[in-house]
Amino acid sequence: MKLATRLLSEHLIKNGYPNLRYVRIHTTAPNTAVIYAWNEDLQLSEQEISQLKRFASGYLAPYVCFKIKEYPMIQKDQVPEVYELPDRITEAAMSRNLDQYRILAVINGMLPNGEMTFMRYDAHAGTIHFQVSTTTKITEIEKDLICQYLYELIPLGSRFEVSY
Repeated sequence: MKLATRLLSEHLIKNGYPNLRYVRIHTTAPNTAVIYAWNEDLQLSEQEISQLKRFASGYLAPYVCFKIKEYPMIQKDQVPEVYELPDRITEAAMSRNLDQYRILAVINGMLPNGEMTFMRYDAHAGTIHFQVSTTTKITEIEKDLICQYLYELIPLGSRFEVSY
């Protein structure tokens, strides 16, 4: 199964609805994500909500239940910030051919002294478990970067945990 990431899904929405000025998607629970959006007038009409619901159910990840909220709710819902990403992460996240093997290949290509491996998938919790093994001690900054990159590469509706 090909995976649908946040970046790819946001790109599809922005292409389909150029009137939407702000779009952000975030996984909130297993197989559940919220689309936060605002139009040029910094609001979201009932018609736009209805259109987004139809679009999400027809063109985005079929295994994810999408909810729609106005963009400012990202603060109340404590949606993580989005950071500048290396090109290889952005390219992989935007790819329609992203799968678990490519996720590992991309992350492992960025770990010069180690390797990330898939450990298990907890379907009930919607969580993918990874293990990172390195020949040197991994810093907190490196751990944060790995988490930022996985956040972009893991499919919507899923979460991840990394053991070091």
